[in-house]
Amino acid sequence: MKIDVMVATEEHLGFVSQINDEIDSAAKQRGTGIARRTDEYIADKIKSGKAIIAVNRNEFVGFCYIESWGHDEFVANSGLIVRPQYRGMGVAKRIKQAAFNLSRQRFPNAKLFGLTTGEAVMRINTELGYEPVTFAKLTDDERFWAGCQSCVNYDVLQRTNMTKCLCTGMIYDPEKAAKKAAAAATQEAESKKKSSLWSRLFGK
Repeated sequence: MKIDVMVATEEHLGFVSQINDEIDSAAKQRGTGIARRTDEYIADKIKSGKAIIAVNRNEFVGFCYIESWGHDEFVANSGLIVRPQYRGMGVAKRIKQAAFNLSRQRFPNAKLFGLTTGEAVMRINTELGYEPVTFAKLTDDERFWAGCQSCVNYDVLQRTNMTKCLCTGMIYDPEKAAKKAAAAATQEAESKKKSSLWSRLFGK
């Protein structure tokens, strides 16, 4: 078995219907929403270089796509799916990492965000630097929220005036992440400086 994770290209268009079927199947099994997109929508993401796919030779394994919102201020990684027989192998993490890298490459200044009900996805997002936030901190682009209409939980979103649902909102802010990295680097430098001084003073 050799599972490859890559940016999807037109050679992968034959998997479009299977991708959507897997998304539907996962949503029904969990009893929570993953909004189904049209086959044309998924195909467009592949053709525009905004999708990540995992394959085992010629067999579809997993998928995820990215989409920008609010004049490219926000980017969502959506539609993450891994076929049941390939779960537990770290494929989802590899796909999310690839989608994260693609998003940062194509939209370096955008905030990355996602909605999920899955504990595993939340854990992966956290490792990538995402933080849970209220829906108010996500994009206000109506086109994004319109995509939730095909979700079985859309009535919950409507009843709360688009402020909460069963999904957890998570966001990666590149500016905030850069400040954290700079602070960590400064702290490490200070620690090394103190250690060096201690060594000079006491010979240890």
